[in-house]
Amino acid sequence: MPQDLPGFYYDAEKNRYFPIKGPIPGSSRNSSSLAAAHKSVLKPNQAKSLCRRVGIKAAKLLQVRELCGNVITSSKGKCNFQEEYQKMQASQPMIWKYHGTERIGDGALEQIHVDIDMPNGLTRTDILLAGGVNGSLSLYEVGKAGQQFDYGVKCMPDCVWPLNIENQVRCLKVPGHLWRPAGASTQMPSNISCVKMSGKHSTRTVDDASSMQHVLITTLGSETSGGSVYILNLREPLDYNPSTPIIRRRICEVTSLNCTVWTADCNSDGSQAVVGTNVGAALVNLETGTPSWVCRCKSDVLSLQLDHSGNSVLCGLRNGAIVTVDTRQKPEGFSARLTRHRIPYASLGTSEPSSKTARNFTKQWFELKGNINHSYNIYMPSSISCLASLQLYDQYFLASSMDGSIKLYDHRLIQRGAVQSYEGNVNSHTRIQLGVDPSERIFMSGGEDCNLRLWSIKSGELLFEHKFMNSVPSIVCWPRIEGFPEVDDKRQTYRDYRYGENHSSGAWLGSQEGLFYMCWS
Repeated sequence: MPQDLPGFYYDAEKNRYFPIKGPIPGSSRNSSSLAAAHKSVLKPNQAKSLCRRVGIKAAKLLQVRELCGNVITSSKGKCNFQEEYQKMQASQPMIWKYHGTERIGDGALEQIHVDIDMPNGLTRTDILLAGGVNGSLSLYEVGKAGQQFDYGVKCMPDCVWPLNIENQVRCLKVPGHLWRPAGASTQMPSNISCVKMSGKHSTRTVDDASSMQHVLITTLGSETSGGSVYILNLREPLDYNPSTPIIRRRICEVTSLNCTVWTADCNSDGSQAVVGTNVGAALVNLETGTPSWVCRCKSDVLSLQLDHSGNSVLCGLRNGAIVTVDTRQKPEGFSARLTRHRIPYASLGTSEPSSKTARNFTKQWFELKGNINHSYNIYMPSSISCLASLQLYDQYFLASSMDGSIKLYDHRLIQRGAVQSYEGNVNSHTRIQLGVDPSERIFMSGGEDCNLRLWSIKSGELLFEHKFMNSVPSIVCWPRIEGFPEVDDKRQTYRDYRYGENHSSGAWLGSQEGLFYMCWS
């Protein structure tokens, strides 16, 4: 006779246990065994409380799923087991600092899948491209392909969070060292302002990943010269020959602009890039190097994002405005041919600025040239710090400003304002990147108080807030997950992939102190 399990009943015909969600048909309500079983079943409000508690043990959350199913119902709504489980993990990350990486990744970071030419044939591995505000551009191997070589520079990780040893032992997988081959570093003419892999807006399989042939790199510019656009060619497998300068022989300048280049993005096939400058935004043909202005403005374009189709670009301006520029019109080389617009400042727009910002405005409008739709204009209280478009939910984007505000917007509901706000961020004047995890359920941002914070995109809940460095964690790079097929419902496919055998979540952080790696298991 099968033994009794609290909270479950045994079905002899199906030869398995089922959770007790109500009286068993045909059984007595006064049964002592049934009463005991019901006592062990969590009520909906208890399940809700159990899910929300920070530091909850995974075993308890799994018990809730077994008893209540994947969707846990409460009087206030429903919560999804996978989402709650991921939030629980994100609230307890492990963070490592890599020694010997000071001031090399505080400008831009990008992790890329590449082929390596090894003595035994081609090997696929990951590399990390790190750009510094001092102009250094370095290539580090993240995988294990180069461990057999005894040359180059090795950077070892040291756990910096959590601080107590008791919590450190719960991590079973310590990240490996970073290895920089000989010739894998070079000095650019000015600060690195962007490092971005081509095809970032498309979902590719592992076989398609090899078709990504180059990386977009931009420099800020200096007092004597403007910023430039470069391409790092990855068409051929990398060669770790110590006598071969890996970066110098593969990088080439596409074009040089007579202005400051703050940011850049590229379309899905890598044929065009759009750059944000101190005088507007320009499309750059990456084959010919020809720039064409699509937006001219006296307010710097500090952040921008191409949409998935490449037909429009979100531009975040220094004056706090976010405008959508249509790039489908034939771009002209001279800004005089672009349509002129007079756009009201935030005090006359769809949202109210802070009183300090309002006092600084001496005009009621600013001038912008380009093909824009005024109904899509957004105004934030301060200069735009970062824009981050979601990939699986392509109508949504995150926007942060330099007063600490972070908001989620829906392109379809711009006139209604933000659909979610996130509290706790600290910023006053720094350009700080937003990092969105591949499942697009969690994002992170550093603060001027040197804290790193993680939020739930959906609920706005602050999941993690701690200081483990003495500089601003301004750069975030979350590696893109490769390997799941192209289907109609990419969101469900990603969820199935992410919570399968290949589940792993990790992000790179860059600051003046060096490179950090954060993950949860």
